Amino acid sequence: MDVAIELKLLGAAVVVGLVQLLWAAGAARAQQDMKWAAGPRDTPMPISGVAARLERAFWNFAETFPFFVAAVVACGVAGKLGQPLTVWGAWAYVVGRALYVPLYATGVPMVRSIVWFVATAGMLSVLFGLYR
Repeated sequence: MDVAIELKLLGAAVVVGLVQLLWAAGAARAQQDMKWAAGPRDTPMPISGVAARLERAFWNFAETFPFFVAAVVACGVAGKLGQPLTVWGAWAYVVGRALYVPLYATGVPMVRSIVWFVATAGMLSVLFGLYR
């Protein structure tokens, strides 16, 4: 059985999210005491700079990812995968989310926002495919 490219891209998006999580956690631990990290973390230990940007980028991913999952799964259940809207939309989401992180981490303005827009437009494209 052939797996739809959108489902493969959904798996790739999971990998993008895991890489972001590990990158953000590693950057945060470099600024935070390991004893604090291993404990109950009752007292906040703020992070700054690249570590804070990586954390914000991860949470931005975490905000959009469930919508992408819902759109891909809904299209799959409805038999709507394989359309140009869903294929290109899934590609735009995954590539956009992967590019967004290093752009945010390095503080690149404007381009980062354009890439975010491309990823969001890709997610919406998959959703629109449900109605075609």
